[in-house]
Amino acid sequence: MALTLGTPHHMRLTVNDVERSKKFYTELLGLQVAADGPPPEGHEHHEELLDGLQGGVVLTNGTMLIGLRPVDAAHAGDRFDPFRVGLDHVSFALDSRAELDGMVGELDSSGIEHGPVRVLESFGLAFLAFFDPDGIALEFTSPIA
Repeated sequence: MALTLGTPHHMRLTVNDVERSKKFYTELLGLQVAADGPPPEGHEHHEELLDGLQGGVVLTNGTMLIGLRPVDAAHAGDRFDPFRVGLDHVSFALDSRAELDGMVGELDSSGIEHGPVRVLESFGLAFLAFFDPDGIALEFTSPIA
């Protein structure tokens, strides 16, 4: 029997520098900070969130939570590799092709390296690939028309 799943609720990315990545995701992508660390000691949820956040933060776009946690010291300076087992990329949906095309200029003006807008006719979508500061592969995706 197959399980019935809802939409994705959250994901957590491991990054080299939480503050640098928080700035990238909030200033460039417009995510908001949902949790910037655990509440102060003595708060009823301090220990739970100290452990749960693992030294990171939680961001949101209003429909999904994205956690950022620091990389373990043994892997400091590591770079993302979509060809290893695990995450390949994260794609953010946009409402229109015009909005997607506008993102090319936004990425250019921010100095963010990206590929060309590509079209997948068979899926009825277009996408624009780019990378976060740790090389994590990201995309903007929109309907073709």
